Amino acid sequence: MSENKHAVQQYMEAFARTDHAEILACLTDDVEWLVPGAFHAVGKAAFDREIENDAFVGHPTIRVTRMVEEEDVVVAEGTVRNARKDGGTLNLVFCDVFVMRAAKIRRLTSYLMEVKA
Repeated sequence: MSENKHAVQQYMEAFARTDHAEILACLTDDVEWLVPGAFHAVGKAAFDREIENDAFVGHPTIRVTRMVEEEDVVVAEGTVRNARKDGGTLNLVFCDVFVMRAAKIRRLTSYLMEVKA
């Protein structure tokens, strides 16, 4: 596995544990996280504020179904499942595009779609 894919895998595993310190260790200082239509966070502090959402409880279950790499870009597809505070469950499919620099995440664009059960 390449260094870039390993970094993305480490990031995904840390996100599934909601391990802020380990997530942030996977990022460059000037990281950007874009979720089209939702938010654009710039810098580690802004990224850190977006890791958790008050509408959810517990840790998400993240399953990566495919990861491909070309040069400094890693694309990961998969699913996320998380319990909601209101008693429901969020089910998402995602496609995350990671632009890497020196085996750290420089920019993340997350394309998310909720899937109704």
